Amino acid sequence: MISIDRDDPARADVHQLLSEHLADMFATSPAESVHALDHSALSAPSITFWTARQDGKLLGCGALKLLDPPGGPSPHGEIKSMRTASDARGRGVATLMLGHILDDARARGLVRVYLETGTEDYFAPARRLYTRHGFTECPPFAGYVLDPNSVFMELRLA
Repeated sequence: MISIDRDDPARADVHQLLSEHLADMFATSPAESVHALDHSALSAPSITFWTARQDGKLLGCGALKLLDPPGGPSPHGEIKSMRTASDARGRGVATLMLGHILDDARARGLVRVYLETGTEDYFAPARRLYTRHGFTECPPFAGYVLDPNSVFMELRLA
């Protein structure tokens, strides 16, 4: 059984997975278009970080960053650092993690959840996952700017 729990981004196996994630992002996208966070940034108070594990083995991770509501009291969030370990791909880990993050966002009363992902073919599976779960493309949010290497997506929760 796969369990998803809050975790420490600095934990050794998580740190390694996040380092692989960052390396892939910089290998796939121009540096100015990489918006992935390292383990220290994922420890910020505005971010909740989870890992998916089975029998203690790390399968993946994901995070939810609370955003300052633009011009109003409606709370929003941003999905960050969704990553499945290479040997766990194709087992539904990303779907479980996304569902967990969205359930948490709903429980917190968030109105919208946003994300940024890449336009390259490497990111096609991620874009398909988010689209299957109701995300649609949107303009840049939370300080992002238009970028030919970025796709911005949102899901209205309420």
